Amino acid sequence: MIDSSFLERLRQEAVEVSTDVPMKNHTTFRIGGCADAMCEVKDVPALRNVLALCKAYAVPYFVLGMGSNLLVSDKGVEGLVIVLGGEFNQVARMEDNIVRAGAGCTLAKLCVFAKNMSLSGLEFAWGIPGSVGGAVYMNAGAYDGEMKQVVTTVDYMDAEGLVKRSYWDDLELSYRHSRFTDTDNIILSATFQLQPREQDLIQERMNELMERRKAKQPINHPSAGSVFKRPEGAYAAALIEECGLKGYSCGGAQVSPKHSGFIVNDNNATAEDVRQLIAHIQQVVKEKKGIDLCCEVKFIGRP
Repeated sequence: MIDSSFLERLRQEAVEVSTDVPMKNHTTFRIGGCADAMCEVKDVPALRNVLALCKAYAVPYFVLGMGSNLLVSDKGVEGLVIVLGGEFNQVARMEDNIVRAGAGCTLAKLCVFAKNMSLSGLEFAWGIPGSVGGAVYMNAGAYDGEMKQVVTTVDYMDAEGLVKRSYWDDLELSYRHSRFTDTDNIILSATFQLQPREQDLIQERMNELMERRKAKQPINHPSAGSVFKRPEGAYAAALIEECGLKGYSCGGAQVSPKHSGFIVNDNNATAEDVRQLIAHIQQVVKEKKGIDLCCEVKFIGRP
């Protein structure tokens, strides 16, 4: 439980805060117990104030994007879940074909904006159900594209509330990793270097990639996207299918019959169902293929 005086201080800072918030309503897996509290911050000063209060009251916090790469514990999340709204949702065109987007902006909004500006380079991100902050955090990618190819600078807030900027050379972008991964730094915004192209051609490429997603991925079922990172020299989905696990279920969680790299919430799955299924997949693939599958999905919440 969160101290009522902490909640009152948040409200004094004009921050809207709710308690006992079901996290299943805030993740693409549609799984998870309640967060003790959730608030939305709309600008950098508000975020700084909230973090200072969390520190003063020893309240743990977690910054939530679109919830597309998360598995939240059935026992919920201790402390405060922070959502970036307001100015963090904005996107704008800068000089020299550079687009700047707040960390809370959805990739869908960013892609449409770039297309409307006749700027190419983000087509690969069309259909990825995440936020700009989350995409940079894990160097999201698909269809031969990734954030590393287009991001140029990232503004972030460190644990002391200081706003800093990192340039491409310092971002440490690699496969599903950045310098922000597993740190207390909070991404605030990012800029992207894009290239002029005709809108029709950009839209055509976006449509093509979306059709490929619909054909190959279980986008109509709740999931957290690809569950495992790609092992060197192999593909996780192929390994899982070769081990006879396509369609395998644990409780309400199932290895997607459409794409073995996805676990779907097939029938009111719990987080424990998913965790047990992940562990089973890893065990079987290790036994049969001698390969360790590394989970890409981030687990948060009470153990």
